Amino acid sequence: MEFIKSKIKDFYLLDTKIENIFISEYLPAAPGDYVKVFLYGYMYAEHGLSQTMKEMSRQLGISENEIGKAWNYWEKYGVVRKHYLDDESRLDFSVEFVSLKELMYGKAQAQVQEASEKPETNIFGNEEVKKLFDEIEAMLGRNMSSTELTEILSWIEDDNIAPEVVLYGFTYSISKNKASIRYISKVVHGWAEDGLYNVDAVREHLADVDNRFYEYKRVMTALGMHRMPTEAEKRMMDSWFDEKGFNMDKVLEACGQTVGITTPTFKYVNAVLENWAEKAEERGAEVNSRTVSQSTLNQYYSYLQETEKREAEKRREEVYSSLPRIKEIDDEMSRLGATLSKALLMGKEKGNAQKIREHMDRLAEERAVTLTDGGFAMDYTDIRYKCSKCNDTGITDLGERCTCVAERMEEAAAWASTLNRR
Repeated sequence: MEFIKSKIKDFYLLDTKIENIFISEYLPAAPGDYVKVFLYGYMYAEHGLSQTMKEMSRQLGISENEIGKAWNYWEKYGVVRKHYLDDESRLDFSVEFVSLKELMYGKAQAQVQEASEKPETNIFGNEEVKKLFDEIEAMLGRNMSSTELTEILSWIEDDNIAPEVVLYGFTYSISKNKASIRYISKVVHGWAEDGLYNVDAVREHLADVDNRFYEYKRVMTALGMHRMPTEAEKRMMDSWFDEKGFNMDKVLEACGQTVGITTPTFKYVNAVLENWAEKAEERGAEVNSRTVSQSTLNQYYSYLQETEKREAEKRREEVYSSLPRIKEIDDEMSRLGATLSKALLMGKEKGNAQKIREHMDRLAEERAVTLTDGGFAMDYTDIRYKCSKCNDTGITDLGERCTCVAERMEEAAAWASTLNRR
C-alpha cells in the first residue's frame, strides 16, 4: 500500500520559518519598519525568489531610502550580508541572510551537529516505540488519543526524530508546565532543525544557553564580535555583572559608546564602566542609574513613530475628504500591490505583472498631480519624522547611533515620568 501526501501549490499558503534567536535577540531593539523589511525579504529568500527595491517599497509602504537603511542596519549587526552587483556604483545588491544559530553558537555548535548522526528508525514492531508511548502516557497521567499517537509516530517515521529525543522533549516540556502536543512538537522539531539527533547533543545544547552564556552572547553581539568569548573576556564580563554590579542595560549602553570606533575592545568598554562606577560612587548613586534605560528610549522612539503615523493618517483623511479621487487611487494601488506581489511570488513576473507595474506608475503620477492641483504638497500624507537622519529610530542609514539620541534621551525621561504619574 502506498501513501502520498499532497503538496501545497499556492505560495501564499506556505510557511516561512524565522529563527527564535532573531525574535529574542534582534527584534526587540530593532525599529518596526526595519523588522518589516527583514521579514518580507526573508520570505522571498526562503523560497528562492527576488524582488526589486521599488517593488518592496510599494508592498510595505516604506520608502526605498528607508529600506536601504534597514538593510544597512541588519548588516551592521551581522544578520545579513550585502553582495554588490556592481562594486563601482554599489547601488544594486543582493541580500544574504546569515544563519543566526551559527553566529550565536559558532563552530562548536556546528561540530555538535556533525557529531550527532541522524538515526533511521523503523516504527513497526519496534519495542522502543511501544515503550516510548507507555512512558509518555505515564508522564501525562492519561491515555493519548489516536490523533496524538499518529502525530508522534509521524515525528519518528516522517521526520526521523529518535524516540529517545521525543521522550526527552516530553520530559523537558512537562518540566516547564507545557504539556500540549503542539508545544512539544515545536521543541523536538526545533532540536532536529539544529541537528540535535540524540539526547547527549540536546543536553549539551541546553547547557550552552544558560543565563550567563546568554549574557555573554548579548555583549559580544553588541560589540559586533560574532564568536565565542575568550576566557579572559568572560572573566571581565563576570566582573561587570558580579563585582561592579552593572545590569545588562548599563553594560549594553557602555558597548554603545564604541560606535564610531574602528575596532571595539573589551578594555574600552571596561574603562567606560569603571569611569561610570567612580562617578556613581562620588555622587552616592547606584551604578545603574541613568536618564532612561535603553528599553525606555526604544519605547519612546516607538511612541514618536506611532504618533507621527497617526498624524499622517489624519492628514490622509483630510485629503480623502477634500479629494475623494486620492482615496480611490490609494485603494487601487494597494489592491494592485497585493496582486503584483502574488504574481511575483508565483513566478509570473512577465506579461500581466509588467502591466500592473506600469498601471501603478500611472496612478502614482496621477496622485501627485491631483494633490498639487488640490492645493496639497505631494508629500502631505507622508510621515513627518522629528529626525530626518534616522527617521526616529536612533540608528542612521550607516547603522550608527544617531546624533539625536542625546536629545531624545531627555525627552524620553520626561515622557516616562508622565506615564508614571498616571
